[in-house]
Amino acid sequence: MRRSLAFLLIATLVLTAGCAVRPLPAPEQALRQPALPASVNVAAGLAARNFVAVVARMEPLIESECRVRRPSVNCDFLIGVDDRPGEPPNAFQTLDRSGRPVVVFTLALIATARNQDELAFVLGHESAHHLAGHIARAEESALQGALIAGALTALSGGSPASIASAQQLGATAGARRYSKDFELEADALGTIIAFNAGYDPLRGAAFFARIPDPGDRFLGTHPPNAQRLQVVRDTVVLMSAS
Repeated sequence: MRRSLAFLLIATLVLTAGCAVRPLPAPEQALRQPALPASVNVAAGLAARNFVAVVARMEPLIESECRVRRPSVNCDFLIGVDDRPGEPPNAFQTLDRSGRPVVVFTLALIATARNQDELAFVLGHESAHHLAGHIARAEESALQGALIAGALTALSGGSPASIASAQQLGATAGARRYSKDFELEADALGTIIAFNAGYDPLRGAAFFARIPDPGDRFLGTHPPNAQRLQVVRDTVVLMSAS
């Protein structure tokens, strides 16, 4: 874990936005911050402090959960910020060259999160992709799709160029084959992580109401927002009853 990263994030966010820093409420107070209109961003200082507080609180729990679920992989998470200007609200999980899990938030996402619950839910969701091994599973599915599409094109007498094109299309289709399932799995596991850290996943998942609904497109990468919200609700019910 990189504790110095948290303090760098405060400076980066405050300097980028150029706004005054507000005192950080206690965790129980932060969870009760009133919701803001969708068109209003959280003040830069509060947004930065909310983010740092969530990272400090959740990173140890995420890493502990990772060691239980996937003891053979790198569980030393690096959580950072993409501070490039103009980047839209987004967060993603990837791996560095050494296999270390990396979760990145854009400044816009941090600024538009209404409260710590939303940041905690997003961090739980993105971290869950690593805990569930989704990158490796997607790569395997993409490879299978490429091999099958390439083989079928070769059997039909396709040229090397058409085989290569078929492999690319097959890889894309293969990678997306389970992407919706992966997102729902990450929603459920992310809900558990945020819940165990003391946050309210239902309140955290409220951001679904502010993002475009992808619907249920064929080979789409994300399931409908309503389906994702239902997964969060069902998981919270199970967690509350246990």
